Amino acid sequence: MNMQNLRGNYPKLLSNMADNGYSKDYLHRLNAEINRILSAANSKNWQSYADIYTEYVEAPLSPTRLRRKRCLLGIIEHFDVRGQYPNGRRRHKIVEHSKYHQLNQEFRSAIDWYRASAKEHGIKDSTIYGVSCTAASFLLDIQRKGIDTFNEITEKDVLSAFMIQDGDFIRSYACKDDIAAVFNACIPKDAETFTRILAFLPTLRKNRKNIQYLQAEEITQLKQILADNESRLSKRDRAIGILALYTGLRRSDIAGMTMNAIDWMNDRICLIQQKTSVPLELPLTATVGNAVYDYMMNERPETQCEYIFVSFHRPHERLNNGSLYAISDNIMKASNIRRSVGDRKGFHIFRHHLATELLGKGVPSPVISNVLGQTSPKSLESYLSADFKHLKECAISIENFQILKGVLDNA
Repeated sequence: MNMQNLRGNYPKLLSNMADNGYSKDYLHRLNAEINRILSAANSKNWQSYADIYTEYVEAPLSPTRLRRKRCLLGIIEHFDVRGQYPNGRRRHKIVEHSKYHQLNQEFRSAIDWYRASAKEHGIKDSTIYGVSCTAASFLLDIQRKGIDTFNEITEKDVLSAFMIQDGDFIRSYACKDDIAAVFNACIPKDAETFTRILAFLPTLRKNRKNIQYLQAEEITQLKQILADNESRLSKRDRAIGILALYTGLRRSDIAGMTMNAIDWMNDRICLIQQKTSVPLELPLTATVGNAVYDYMMNERPETQCEYIFVSFHRPHERLNNGSLYAISDNIMKASNIRRSVGDRKGFHIFRHHLATELLGKGVPSPVISNVLGQTSPKSLESYLSADFKHLKECAISIENFQILKGVLDNA
């Protein structure tokens, strides 16, 4: 590990935390942890902060002390690696703490190869991280069977890692896809070995869930509560709810909206999507614009934060995805809808509503995909199951739907 950045800049971290109300005792413990890391770095073979944490796990420490150490290391790592300061509202987890660090060098090298290949192909860091964690978990199960090289892996070993419990595979279709992505990336490295292992992966059926949708009466209640200035909802939560309902934006995109995302002169919303990194441009309707403007002028705290929606608590930073879920649940609670166990309460159901509403009005699929900012036409398939207007028409008769000549000739 390169400690140069931490060694030269950690006083900034302590100063920032002192300015934001962290106690002297907490800062003393953090300072002591930083000095311990810096003094021991040259004599240790640490590759990441996860390695430092692993030493504490093996010590072993009590659960309480281990939790404290994990929090301190999370703060240090986020500052050292990402340049992020703690905000006092959420605990920082150790970024690199995964099963990857428990793998031997050969198994690690496959994931390293995948990471390098994925970066070259422009795959998002979050996707690379998720795929790497899934593959590391799979390879660790293989390693724990006493297998240390890819040449030793047999079909039996692979299938046992996907073993069936109560009639179901413990690893899903999505897990298999992630594992296959890593092995496919390694084919240029050793085609024979990794093609052989890929052939061992089991055939799994992709499960399709029934997607809950908003009923007409629920939409009515939502619109009433969001339009009511006298409701118990804050102006911020009203603006976020209206954005989600009328634009179908993902919660990550709402949380990530900066001041320059809204072009007030031309009534446009312009942003780079958090999930796909693809630009998205939407019309700014009066309903949406008025709600956002009301929040910004009459409720938003004074802050230098560039994001539109910020926390009510100091230091007034941007909202995270968890906060957006809580806001969505709060809106539904105020509307007295979706209060049963198992009901979907996140903003994605608002996005689903917009898609099915447009489908029901006969808007072409490519247009809907553009509105939702989707890069793949297949992304719309999950919404088709709730397009009841056209599904009912198909159930009654297909005479109004064009069928290519020859399709039914052999029926």
